[in-house]
Parts: sequence; C-alpha cells; structure tokens
Amino acid sequence: MNRVNDFAFKIATANGTGSASANSLIMQAIFRMGIPVTGKNVFPSNIQGLPTWYEIRVSKDGYTARTSHFDLMLALNAATLQKDVDEVRSGGWLLYDSSWPLDANLKRADITYIDVPLADMCTASFKGVRERILMKNIAYAGVLAALLGIDTDVIRALLKEKFGKKPALMDSNQKAVDLGYDYAKTHFDCPLPIQVQPLDKTKDAILIDGNTSAALGCVYAGATVGAWYPITPSTSLMEAFRGFCQKYRRDDATGKNKFAILQAEDELAAIGMVIGASWAGARAFTPTSGPGISLMNEFVGLAYYAEIPAVLFDVQRAGPSTGMPTRTQQGDLMLCAYASHGDTRHICLYPSDPREAFELAVKAFDLAERFQTPVFVLTDLDIGMNDWMVPKLEWDDTYRPDRGKVLNAEQLEAAKSFYRYLDVDGDGIAYRSLPGVHPKGAYFTRGSGHNKFAGYTEDEAEYTEVVDRLARKTQLAARSVPAPVVRQAGGTRLGLVTVGGCHAACIEALDLLEKEGIKVDYMRVRGFPFGDEVTAFLDAHEVNFVVEQNRDAQLRSLLTLETGVPLERLASVRYYGGFPLSAQHVIDGIKATLEKAA
Repeated sequence: MNRVNDFAFKIATANGTGSASANSLIMQAIFRMGIPVTGKNVFPSNIQGLPTWYEIRVSKDGYTARTSHFDLMLALNAATLQKDVDEVRSGGWLLYDSSWPLDANLKRADITYIDVPLADMCTASFKGVRERILMKNIAYAGVLAALLGIDTDVIRALLKEKFGKKPALMDSNQKAVDLGYDYAKTHFDCPLPIQVQPLDKTKDAILIDGNTSAALGCVYAGATVGAWYPITPSTSLMEAFRGFCQKYRRDDATGKNKFAILQAEDELAAIGMVIGASWAGARAFTPTSGPGISLMNEFVGLAYYAEIPAVLFDVQRAGPSTGMPTRTQQGDLMLCAYASHGDTRHICLYPSDPREAFELAVKAFDLAERFQTPVFVLTDLDIGMNDWMVPKLEWDDTYRPDRGKVLNAEQLEAAKSFYRYLDVDGDGIAYRSLPGVHPKGAYFTRGSGHNKFAGYTEDEAEYTEVVDRLARKTQLAARSVPAPVVRQAGGTRLGLVTVGGCHAACIEALDLLEKEGIKVDYMRVRGFPFGDEVTAFLDAHEVNFVVEQNRDAQLRSLLTLETGVPLERLASVRYYGGFPLSAQHVIDGIKATLEKAA
C-alpha cells in the first residue's frame, strides 16, 4: 500500500472530550498544503459521553464523497475498539493509546499497530485533568503529522492564527503538538506509505459548511428577518446568520441593528413570523428540519393560497417522526413538494454542496418574490454541518434582488384600479402591494376562499379560477428553477438521476464504472417543478438509475408523478442508513440492477 495524497483515516473518540479542535487542525493543515480534503463528523445526539468519529478523506483527484474504507484508524474510545479495529482496511494501520494494554482479541494479523502512550505523556507534561484531556487531542494531532507527513510549519501557523493573542494557550498547544510529533518520529518510520505531499489544488477553494454558506447567501440576498425554533441540524444556520448580521447589518452611525432575528416558541410560530414579515415587504426566512416542516404545514398552505413569499431551509435528517437528529437523509422530498392540506405544489431547490447552498439561497428569495409563494431549499445534515472543500463563493456587488410584481406608490396612484389576485398579464402571477404604500393598494388577505378581486367567496367557479391560476403559476416556475446538471458519457442507453448531496458519490461512482467499461449518462435535478430537460433525459434512456437517500424512493415517485415516464424505466438505488452516501453504495446498486436484468 503506497498512496500519496489518496487515502482516508478515521478518528474515534467520545463526545464532549474536545477532539473537534484537533480534528479541524489536522484537516485545515492538509488543505493549507494544497491538497483536496474533506471531513465528515459522525456524532451522537447527546451532549457528552457517547462515541463520536471524525472521518478525513484525502483525494488528489478532488473526490469529496464519504468512503467506507479506512487506511488508518486512531482508536481512542474503549467502547468502540472492536468496531474500529474491524473497519481498518487490510494492510492498514491502527493507532491507539498504549497507556493501557490492548486486549489480545483486538489483534489482527493483516494490519499494523502503532502504540503511543498519549495519556501517560500528557499526564507527565500538563497539569489539571481538563488540560490533560484537551492536550491529549492536540498531541495525537502531532502524532498524525509525523505519520502522514503533514507540514508542522503549517500547523504552527494555524495555531498562531487561533491563539496568537493568548500566549499561554499558544504555548501549551504547540507543546502538545511537539510532544506527539517527536514521539512518533523517534519510535516509528515516518511518514507512512500513506502520506501527504504538497500540491497546488486548493488556492481557489475554501473549507466551509453548508449552514454557514446558506446564511451568507441570505445576507447576500438581502434578507433582514429570520425566525426560527432550534432544531438539529439547522440551528447553526441561524447562528451564522446572526453573526453575519451583527457585522454587516448594523447602522454605522447609530449602531442600531438593521435586522430582526426572532426565536419563536415553536416552528409553527416561526413560519407565521416569516409570513408576516414577508407580507410587510421584508425578505424573511426560517431554517428547520423535517419535524419542523411537519409543524409548519398549516401556515405554508396559507402562504401558498394567499400568495405571500417565504423561504424555508430544510436541513434534512433521518426520520420518520423525530428521527435520528444527528444522521443524514433525504426523507423530505415529497413532504416539501406538496406541503400542507389541499392542493398545494411548491418550488423546491436542491443544493449539492455548500457552494450551491450559498447560490441557491439567493435564488430562493428571488423565486419566492417573483412567484409570490413559499420556496423550500432542501439540504441535509451532511451538507449543512460537515466541512466541504468547494470553489470560492462569488459575490457580485451589482446584484439586485428580484422583487417581482410589486407596485410602488406612483404605480398605484396611476392605476385605474388594483385587485390583488387579478391575473393582468396572463402569466398566472398577480400584482401585489405592500402595506402603507398607498391607499389604493389596500386589500384583505384571506386565508379562506377568495375570488380574483380579493373578495370572499364560496362560489365554485370563482374558487376554481383562483386555484387553477395558482397551478399555472407554479408550473411556470419550472422554467425559472435552476436547470439540471447533465453529463453525457456517450453511446449508452443507461442514465443516472439524483438530487442534492448524492452528487459527489455519484460522480465518483460513474468515473469508476467507466474504467470498468460501464458508461452511464448523468443528471442531477436542482429544482422542482421539473423542467422539460428532466423529462427529455428520462425519455432518452432505457433504464434510469434513480439514486437517493431515503427508504421509499421519493425522488423516483416525484419523477413518476410529474413526468409521466413509466415506473419500470426508473430503477431505484437507495441508501438510508444515516451516513453520507459513498460511491460504493451507488456502484453496488447499479451492478445489482444490471445483473438482475441480465
């Protein structure tokens, strides 16, 4: 085994022991060396004590999907030792704390054991229980630096950036790094055959999580109101938005805030606040997850029917019910597409990584106001909370929000009449006014039946006229949602269709399959309702593998309902165990279908 800049390793610890800083230090150091890298945090839903893992993949080719094969395991949690030993690839290495003897039953003849007395070293070098626990993590970062060839100058620079104004912390952290590094260099052949060597592939990239990038997209889009109720894994989105607003949305002269962030008593209240703020003219949003969307359904229906813009970020987690809050899934595709009672159909956007979370956040606000309706942005825990390497975000100072058909005071004054729900242009979209702009723009916002003149009605013809217009309007949005990403392999009648965070695993899987002579065309849908391009792709292939992360093949169901493509031409490839999708999941699913057909 000798793979430079192409391997994966895993760090097993217990939640609440402070390992996050060390893990981040290691990954950022590799990134600063110009090497593509990504990290996946697998953590429990309690605060402290249960097992947690951090997976780091180094890929010179830039692959970012999770891998289930680990060349090196740092096993520091006695409760998971057997599991951790089993996950090491044959020929790999297991690094453990030899301050305590290793059970003979955990020995494998096909892997190499690296014993480092981390606890004993830190006990001898540091004072206080808490400091010893924390510095043990930084010491293992030093060990990994020696074993993997990570540049210690880069580590030193990162520590200086973080602790430069706190000399005591800087000294103790540097001491711990040196402690681990020197021990490894003295006792083992360093670096290992799996190692990093400097590249120049990250200068135009950043490391960022999807919740942070989505929050930045909200700022860029002009959002000034956020209402929420805390729920994993979306909480950090609003926390990031608050931080950005405190920096960029304060009046320089007065110091007063130019934003409002409201923590509601529950999710239903949160979306109610968003709808109220949007009705008044602000750009407003709420971040939540599947259980929150379920609670918001009634107000979502109100916004759809009363035609009020609203943006909802659904950072999906495993379900159903309250689910596994710290595991990832794509279980809300159907829920968001048709949320609420009665006949509703919503615009949905599906980012594949943090960069698209930023871009599609901006798109969501524009679509919500253009079509005067709720818009859902569906990410997932993997995108939202894990660190991804993505191209730098692009910020255009010439961008101006698309407010849609909003009449100002001059336009209202000049108008002969104004009827809120009248389709003047024949495109399904009525003109709207904002409160207090002009007396002529006043109307009654009704949650019950109304006609095109905003008057109350229970007349069947008047009611159906309005809801049919809403259907036309939403279908028109299919031309405005982001087009699917298509990659043609050429000379094949096989297609693969996927959504959101499955992208990284699917691209890697198709590259590997092509090396075996199996060519598959590729399409990733980015918006709902589906445009004509989606139907055309499906029609062009005899078999379309539909790859998604849920049990009930929700994307496949949406494609069947919305495109009319026969179900038998859509072969389902699903993984819903709660971990991010890997290329192997995709490869196994495709091969199983092909073997069955053969």
